[in-house]
Amino acid sequence: MEERTAGSRTGRNLPAAIGVGVGLGALVIVSLFTVKELFLLVVVAAVGIGVVELIQAFGTRGIKVPTVPLVAATAAMQAAAYWGGPTWLLATFVGFVFVLLIWRMFSASTDGFVRDTTASVFTLVYPPLLAGFVALLLAPGDGRDRVLIFIAVTVASDIGGYIFGVLFGKHKMSIISPKKTWEGFAGSVLACVGVGAWLVVWLMDGEIWQGALIGVLVAALATVGDLIESMIKRDLGIKDLGSILPGHGGLMDRLDSLVTTLIPVWVLLTVFF
Repeated sequence: MEERTAGSRTGRNLPAAIGVGVGLGALVIVSLFTVKELFLLVVVAAVGIGVVELIQAFGTRGIKVPTVPLVAATAAMQAAAYWGGPTWLLATFVGFVFVLLIWRMFSASTDGFVRDTTASVFTLVYPPLLAGFVALLLAPGDGRDRVLIFIAVTVASDIGGYIFGVLFGKHKMSIISPKKTWEGFAGSVLACVGVGAWLVVWLMDGEIWQGALIGVLVAALATVGDLIESMIKRDLGIKDLGSILPGHGGLMDRLDSLVTTLIPVWVLLTVFF
C-alpha cells in the first residue's frame, strides 16, 4: 500500500526518502574520494543486493534464478572492468553466461530450462553487466570526477523530475508509470543539462555543450530506465522490487535509472576526454 504524507503527492514518505538519499550520497562521496577500491566495494554491495531483489521477484512467479553465480558475477565483472578494461568485462560476462547455463542444467528438473536460463542471463545483464561500466569510468586517473559527473547528473534527473512533477505535473507520459508526466520530464531535462554543463566545465575543463549533451541523454535514458523497471514490476505483479530503503523501496528501485545511463555517459566522456 502506498504511504502518503502531507509533503508528498506522489505516495512517497518524503522525510524518509530524503534521509535515505542523503545517507546514500554521503556513503558514495566518502568512499569515492578516499580509496577507489572502497567505492567499488560499495558498488558491488549495492548491485549485489539489487540482484538478490530481482531474483526474489522472479521467484514469486516460479522462475528459478540462482543467487550464488550471479552475485559472484557482479563482483567479478567489476574487478575485470577496473583492472582489465572493456575486453575483460565482456569476457567475464560471456564466461558467466556459460556458468549459468551449466548451473541450471544440473538442477533437479529439466522443466523450465529455457525460462529460467533466459531470466538468469537477463539478470546477469541487468544490472551487473551494465554496472560494470562504473568501474570503467573509475579506472582512469580522473575517474573520480567522471563517476561524480555520472552520479550527479543522473540524480539531478530524479530530483528535477520529482519537483516539476509535483508542482506542475498534469500531462501523463505513459500508462506504464502513471505518476510520470511530461512536465516532470521537462524538469529532468533542465536539471540534467544544468548539472551536466556545470560539472563538465568545472571538473573536466570541457565545453558547456558537451555537458549539456550528456545531460539530455541522461534525462532521456534515466526515464527509460524507470519505465523498464515499471514494466518488470507490472509483469511480475509487484509494487516494488524490495523494501530495504524507506521511502524508496528496494535498491533496484534506485539503481534502475543509474544502470541505463552508464554506457552512454562512459562513451561520451571517453570520446570527449
